[in-house]
Amino acid sequence: MALKAAFHNLGCRVNAYETEAMIEQLKRAGYELVPFDAGADIYVVNTCTVTHIADRKSRQMLHRAREWNPHAIVIAVGCYVEDAGEALIRDGAVDLMIGNHAKSRLAEILARYMAGSPETVYTEPIQNVKHYDELSISETEGRTRAFLKIQDGCNQFCSYCMIPYVRGRARSRRPEEVLREAERLARAGYRELVLTGIHVSSYGIDFSPEKGRRQTPDASEAVTNRELLHLFRGIAAIPDVKRLRFGSLEPGIMTEEFVQELARNGKLCPQFHLSLQSGCDATLRRMKRKYNTKSYEAICRRLRSAFPDPAISTDVIVGFPGESEEEFEESYAFVERMQFSGTHIFKYSVRRGTAAAKMPGQVAEEDKARRSDRMIALGKEASRRYAERFQGRMVEVLFEEQKQAEGMSLNSGHSKEALEVLCETEEPLSGQIWICRVQEVRPDVKAEVSLERRLY
Repeated sequence: MALKAAFHNLGCRVNAYETEAMIEQLKRAGYELVPFDAGADIYVVNTCTVTHIADRKSRQMLHRAREWNPHAIVIAVGCYVEDAGEALIRDGAVDLMIGNHAKSRLAEILARYMAGSPETVYTEPIQNVKHYDELSISETEGRTRAFLKIQDGCNQFCSYCMIPYVRGRARSRRPEEVLREAERLARAGYRELVLTGIHVSSYGIDFSPEKGRRQTPDASEAVTNRELLHLFRGIAAIPDVKRLRFGSLEPGIMTEEFVQELARNGKLCPQFHLSLQSGCDATLRRMKRKYNTKSYEAICRRLRSAFPDPAISTDVIVGFPGESEEEFEESYAFVERMQFSGTHIFKYSVRRGTAAAKMPGQVAEEDKARRSDRMIALGKEASRRYAERFQGRMVEVLFEEQKQAEGMSLNSGHSKEALEVLCETEEPLSGQIWICRVQEVRPDVKAEVSLERRLY
């Protein structure tokens, strides 16, 4: 009888991709995949450490697995493993620790452990890792959209961020490997691919002819990332790929050349996630971000000139060390002026080993909470206003699933601008792309649409 393995993923889209890749490893090795619940023989938790809340959730899931089955093999993998080190070794809930660079060896490591190997920790100094650790997928949950990892690591070293310390330096996947996987996913029926990575804007800098460029430049000195454009062209040329979307991008690559080439390709989904982090220049300098509000706003204007109503979303941190009430109000006013289609608000979290952890002027938790509440409310209102621009307009929708709600059969999906849509019809539309008319934008910012004509 096959052993039962259960996975739980925490954190970013890259983690989600890597979890899918590890699931495929164990399937090929003959394990039975089961839900993350009581009754599994093996539990794998792909951890996150971007905030102290992520740390806590990682520990909770590992302990929950141990409680469900005291005799199971509990495996911690990923970013929290890289950071926690000896503290996690001493945790009685964990049998195996696997760092980010060893995820591709999960099945092999598990087999060795069950054969009696005394080795339980598979990590190495992540800063010493120089090559991309090849992970790949051939399927993912659902049959409409798939994430495609093209890059790992980050060279930016923003003052608040743990990522370079737990993911290592920027490393790019070879284009031929990316294209092979893109073709495989397209043949499997995935209509849309999302290019993702820890720092997508760094793609190719480790094998770029532009020698010496070790990180994404300041936005005021933006440089076209031609390696990324070349990869984009290659994937877009695959006939069965109907839509392409980028993960988060940096202002430092958004030159006129870069934006115009994207705009000329009809497969691109005009949704751009440009992390802002603060709308105050003084705060941005302390964060060691590579732009100011003026250059950031100029990039947004460039995108809005090249695309009709593109979705521009962002991340904002409140309560960064030294953020006074005046700085917060400056940041709030900038976010209000930018009118983002979506905002993700984070309360600053002290991360051990980062420059910001030692900065004076740490902000009280109650002030962070108050500022967060205001930013969240502002973001929700901006999202509603953005969605309402599409009232009565035609949008291209990739439908993803059908479900019963309120006594109706509702097909849900997303427009190219990432607008969430609902269509009432008995016919399942999952995997189909339609031109639809937006009839009404609901208070929950979901758009009710009617079908006009099917594209694919």
